[in-house]
Amino acid sequence: MTVDRITSATLRAMKRRREPIVSLTCYDAAFCHLLEQAGVDVLLVGDSLGMVLQGQPSTVAVSLEHMVYHTACVSRVGKRALVLADMPFLSYATAERALQAAERLMAEGGAGMVKLEGGAAVLQTVGLLTRFGVPVCGHLGLLPQSVHQIGGYRYQGRDDAGAARIRADALALQEAGASLLVLECVPAELAAALSAELEIPVIGIGAGSGTDGQVLVLHDMLGLTPGRSPRFSRNFMADADSVSQAVAAYVAEVRSRAFPGPEQTLA
Repeated sequence: MTVDRITSATLRAMKRRREPIVSLTCYDAAFCHLLEQAGVDVLLVGDSLGMVLQGQPSTVAVSLEHMVYHTACVSRVGKRALVLADMPFLSYATAERALQAAERLMAEGGAGMVKLEGGAAVLQTVGLLTRFGVPVCGHLGLLPQSVHQIGGYRYQGRDDAGAARIRADALALQEAGASLLVLECVPAELAAALSAELEIPVIGIGAGSGTDGQVLVLHDMLGLTPGRSPRFSRNFMADADSVSQAVAAYVAEVRSRAFPGPEQTLA
């Protein structure tokens, strides 16, 4: 039986039906199969692989070669979920580099959509990519690729000026042609308001339960990340007998909006 592949149109329909979108990071074939079996809608091949797989202190060291390789590992076996690939640090610094990176991630890697970080600075790039048929996901709030510039992993949009800037960037990204938006580490009230205002789906991470969907780093939600996990995450393995059971619990709690709860939410 042929399984319909999830696309940006599918995600928009889910938003209209108020059906929460479930996403997790994924970097290899084995986990791709497991996550699809559990019903995960969006597999994010994130540059977070630099930290959880490579032991890097940030995502900055991840190369385009790394991203193409891991995206291909996922897309080869994926049948249903949308494969969303991060464009790594500085791979979209110029129009030429952005087009080349997107081409490789989609043509070689098999991605169904690419994700880039930022607002006003990337609007022309988003417009360029979408004009050439590349589905784009924006990313606002905490921007991991800019962690050295902003001075650490801190919540964003907590004051009026910051919230207004994120809102303006979100609307501008939608106008430029973005099909999806990730909001990371922003107050729940702001994330919920933007999710209601925007026509495109909004997936949150550390942004409360009022978004159109949720994403976590796989290794965080399985309790595999050394040290202290992000406050917005939860170890689903703590109450599970297997990885499959933990992922199924995450999927069920996102669908029911039980996750994230108050303890994972910045008001």
